[in-house]
Amino acid sequence: MDIGRMLSWTADRYPGRLAVGGPRPLTWRQWDARTNQLARALAGQGVRPGDRVAFLLAGGEPMASLHLAVQKLGAAAVPLSIRFGPPELAYCVRDADPRLVIGDDTTTTSLTTALAGGPPVRAREDLDELAQREPDGALTQSLSPEDLSVILYTSGTTGRPKGVPRTHRAEHAAAVAHVIQTQHRPGEVTLGVMPLFHTMGVRTLLASILVAGTWVPQAKFDPEESLELIKSNNISALYLVPTMYWALLWTGSLPQAWTVKRIAYAGAPMTPTLAEKLNGALHPEVFVNHFGSTEIYTFTIGPDARTKPGCAGRAGLFSRVRLVDPLDPGTVVPRGTQGQVAVSMASPEAFAGYRNRPDADARAIRDGWYLTSDLATEDDDGDLWVNGRVDDMIISGGENLYPDEIEAALARCPAVSAVVVVGLPDDRWGQAATAFVVPAKDFSAERCLFHLSAYVKDSSGLPSLKRPKRYVAVDRIPTSVVGKILRRELTEGRYHPLAEVRS
Repeated sequence: MDIGRMLSWTADRYPGRLAVGGPRPLTWRQWDARTNQLARALAGQGVRPGDRVAFLLAGGEPMASLHLAVQKLGAAAVPLSIRFGPPELAYCVRDADPRLVIGDDTTTTSLTTALAGGPPVRAREDLDELAQREPDGALTQSLSPEDLSVILYTSGTTGRPKGVPRTHRAEHAAAVAHVIQTQHRPGEVTLGVMPLFHTMGVRTLLASILVAGTWVPQAKFDPEESLELIKSNNISALYLVPTMYWALLWTGSLPQAWTVKRIAYAGAPMTPTLAEKLNGALHPEVFVNHFGSTEIYTFTIGPDARTKPGCAGRAGLFSRVRLVDPLDPGTVVPRGTQGQVAVSMASPEAFAGYRNRPDADARAIRDGWYLTSDLATEDDDGDLWVNGRVDDMIISGGENLYPDEIEAALARCPAVSAVVVVGLPDDRWGQAATAFVVPAKDFSAERCLFHLSAYVKDSSGLPSLKRPKRYVAVDRIPTSVVGKILRRELTEGRYHPLAEVRS
């Protein structure tokens, strides 16, 4: 099954059902026609099957329609992060070698400057005008499941971005897995706010197509606007990163989103505190932790974050997972021992290797297994608990400390609204576990740190060796556009302290 055909078959089944919600709605038949016309407009710009088309666009329906039109044409979509600077944009475009680059009225000028001498840049608005002159009707491309559907570039939180090529087979399998694992119903109404340059955004879109649901676009996340969209469109399913759920909670109005019955999260661990607050605000029927990556969409699924908050669960529908020695990936560790998560490359959701990066392949792929760099332990039920990243480990006084455990304890302090723990150089300890915190509402930076340091000693349950040696109050935790914490900015000193104390 290819992605363009997926859309057309859904339109055949439910032509009059609402496909795109929000202020500019489209039925499935209308969306199918619009993407057919856009595909013909792209062909008129010289795009042929097997070519690549890069985007640097705001989110929402226009970008989703272009993504689907590229699929129908038999080309591959290359959505680029709107947070990429000119050097990153130039690198990714050189690496992807697209036939065409598409911007919009906010990005076309910067693209033209960054890509001087590179592929042609076209404005999305111009393509829309051309598409309106094109006839409807299915294109007659013959696609193989092994043809390339999309190249997603990793966010580059460490080092330069890596291109992850994904076939139609992998994209379809990941969408099927998402529907089953998050228990989507036919006609599900979903908020489409995760960006389409991220695997979560693509999965939300494709899952909506599979179940003939309604995808409600939001071009840029804003919690107040999200809540209005939820209420006005009767949205029933959310798939977001934890930072977005925190933002929705902070509005104080999340309990009004009573139509939401299914929630899922990915992209970062969720603290038990956040899981408890979400459960109390929404009382969801389904609450799923999806643990995966761009390379292999699903590693494991925690099917009930209500009863085991923070648990990553066990291998997904199309996955096989094991824990291996971080220093000897060929050795499987016994249950209860921390190991690196390894996932079988035989999964139909998996990529086949990075684009033009044999060095990255050599580090990440061993004997048919993808080494995720995530650390986890397996409990007596056979479920995984993710403890952090290999690169995030803090070696303090000869002890190995993992930020996730410390962060989960500190997040329960009522003086804190957000927290991240990193290791900073220290003459005595080698690395000092340092907690960066955003004060809760009505707490000054100094008062927040006073309460937090007392809480850690008296109420956190952390042994002394795991307690932070430094506490720094900041106005924000640096994150990527999809909510991933950018620890590197903190370890490299790119922050403005509001207050600081040492224990």
